[in-house]
Amino acid sequence: MAVLRELVSAYEDEGRHRDAVDALLAHEADLTDWPDHYLLVCNALLSGDLEQARRRYALLRPPDEDLWRGAHDRLDRMLRRAACAREVGPLDGADLRGWQFVMGGTVLGTLSPYGFDAGMTGRFAWLHDTHGQCLAGLVRLRAVLDAAGVRARSVSLLPDRDSRILGLAAAEVLGLPAEPFEAGRQDTVVVAYDLGATAGDPQGAAVLEQLRERVPGQVLHEHAGCWTDPPPVAADSVTLLHQSAVAPWAGGLRQGADGGVEQGDPDPRPEEEIAASVVAADPEPDEGDGRTPADPVEGVAAFVTAVRDTWLRGDRDAVRSAGPVGSSRFL
Repeated sequence: MAVLRELVSAYEDEGRHRDAVDALLAHEADLTDWPDHYLLVCNALLSGDLEQARRRYALLRPPDEDLWRGAHDRLDRMLRRAACAREVGPLDGADLRGWQFVMGGTVLGTLSPYGFDAGMTGRFAWLHDTHGQCLAGLVRLRAVLDAAGVRARSVSLLPDRDSRILGLAAAEVLGLPAEPFEAGRQDTVVVAYDLGATAGDPQGAAVLEQLRERVPGQVLHEHAGCWTDPPPVAADSVTLLHQSAVAPWAGGLRQGADGGVEQGDPDPRPEEEIAASVVAADPEPDEGDGRTPADPVEGVAAFVTAVRDTWLRGDRDAVRSAGPVGSSRFL
């Protein structure tokens, strides 16, 4: 069984959850409840086979060892979120918003307007972000909070520069005061540009550890979430998913005077001035290639209304998997 478990672990690392299920079912008579049947339930769910996951979970006895209690609770949360998400969406191989919620409890604000039917299914590959896209994400965040009945009293600023800029803009859009992050502050929206970048800040790792278990009314919003290398903490809300992203005020690539590509200089202005540029930007979405399904803000609000009984409830789950939604993982 040790060899089988190593094989299943390797399949999980590559996002091959259906192969993991098949490998386990081929040795079903030899499976133990923990960890084998747990692995079967988890991989069935992450492969999109919700019915099998539910059926197998009903047969799974609670663990005797404390080692597995957290995993058992996580499966319970994921299946409860799936029941809510299925009321408002199909939870099929193209329902990116639904599966993001099932896996981590994260509400996805926008879908990429490019490559939807070419394997990206609403995710971005490489993204050079814009001020307008940042503003559009904050407008959707406001709609998400309103739909859930969240009444925040402040915006909490994280220590990295990208997050402070976006947090200051969020404070203007939401009409709230901005304050440096404090772990115990309730009824606040904690704003991150990219939690992976926050983790790389000298103070960021300690802050993210404090955000693993959030206090009542503390909502974590991330603008640009990396789906190929998820952060250690799952956000409650994320504007978009990317493989690689460059912030609008960072030194991105540009066309040089000789027609070639060169590295641009980062925006040197104070954070407050850049935040003002975000608030003053045009939030109209990019029309893209015309192949992404319509995704109006009303649809996001309706999704939140349907799942709000399980959103912001209990622990969040940082799942290191792209889940059941088809994707071209290494574009």
